[in-house]
Amino acid sequence: MAELSHRRVLAIAGPIVLSNATVPILGAVDTGVVGQLGAAAPIGAVGIGAVILASLYWIFGFLRMGTSGLVAQAHGAGDHAEVSAGLMRALIVAGLAGLGLIALQGPLFWAAFRLAPASAEVETLARAYLSIRIWGAPATIALYAFTGWLIALERTCAVLVLQLWMNGLNVGLDLWFVLGLGWGVTGVASATLIAEATGLALAIWLARGAFAGNLWRARAILDRARLGQMARVNTDIMIRSVALQASFTAFLFLGAGQGDVKLAANQVLLQFLEITAYALDGFAFAAETLVGQAVGARSVPRLRRAAVLTSQWGVGGAALLGGVFFLAGPAIIDTMTASAEVRETARIYLPWLAIAPLIGIASWMFDGIFIGATLTREMRNAMLVSVAVYALALAVLLPALGNHGLWAALMVLNATRGVSMARLYPRAEAKAGRG
Repeated sequence: MAELSHRRVLAIAGPIVLSNATVPILGAVDTGVVGQLGAAAPIGAVGIGAVILASLYWIFGFLRMGTSGLVAQAHGAGDHAEVSAGLMRALIVAGLAGLGLIALQGPLFWAAFRLAPASAEVETLARAYLSIRIWGAPATIALYAFTGWLIALERTCAVLVLQLWMNGLNVGLDLWFVLGLGWGVTGVASATLIAEATGLALAIWLARGAFAGNLWRARAILDRARLGQMARVNTDIMIRSVALQASFTAFLFLGAGQGDVKLAANQVLLQFLEITAYALDGFAFAAETLVGQAVGARSVPRLRRAAVLTSQWGVGGAALLGGVFFLAGPAIIDTMTASAEVRETARIYLPWLAIAPLIGIASWMFDGIFIGATLTREMRNAMLVSVAVYALALAVLLPALGNHGLWAALMVLNATRGVSMARLYPRAEAKAGRG
């Protein structure tokens, strides 16, 4: 197996960072093209439709992380049959999940519009958007599995190619269908559906080695023990993710109680956290891959070196981002909002975002390490403890400090996650030692 080095970490992380950078561009183009129609309803319809689908698809995001950890371990152990079988199992789950969403689209969309009511015009347009996009559910969820599999094998350049193809095609078709053919909201939905379908075809081609010959058939895809392991890992990740999402939802809801201006300022500043996640995800993904391979190879020294190397880059990136936010934060805020009140308020709370990357980097890197080691139960438990501490911090700090207390509690959440998982890190080395 290749030597663990800084160059190898960057070779894994770099394409992920570039891939993530294309995601906000697509959202901006979707909004921009429907904005050219000269009406507010199409913009709202695309926005609410995209959020509904993202929320549904997000439930199955565990396939990306679970596949990455399990396949990286099989790769590290030299078990080529299991490398292929791991992808097949994930694709079976993805296919069933996608078909289930298509079958249940009626009640799901009904419930979504009851939770987030919109005007009759917006809801009508959003339903037209959703009725097209939902057919891409199997492809979109399957792409989570393919992405995790490619990351596990250090093929992040393939992930970049896949993302560039899908987003580039989507942008081109957006411009053609909406501005050229005048299809409006249905044009945006059709462009995304075609991009998802062709993206799935490209992913199958990129992962064609997993389908070749009889290699993957050498091990039963439906092996009970392997399926049980996959179910445990993915269930733990899902619970952890739901708890994390609930924490951010609580932040947003409590922020709304601070008034419209502070709510808007918080929304602007949350984009700084999104930038941080996009920029530092690559190093956490590198940890997933290299730690997983070390566990599969039963090598404690390799695991330790993988954790140290990836974390060094993660901390360096966090420090750099913190400095950028501190120095250029006001200018970034000004590009995000034209409201003088919101700009002034966001500047008041900007220092929290300058320190957020350094406070949060431990939790993000340990997430990658624990996913690679498939210590998902420990990761889940650490999250649940952290959410409990977060709730206590909100109860104490919010009444005393207002919006500053809200941001302080969010820092407490990430700091507690980092400390909780740091205490459990020796279990990763113990797992590598026993294989």
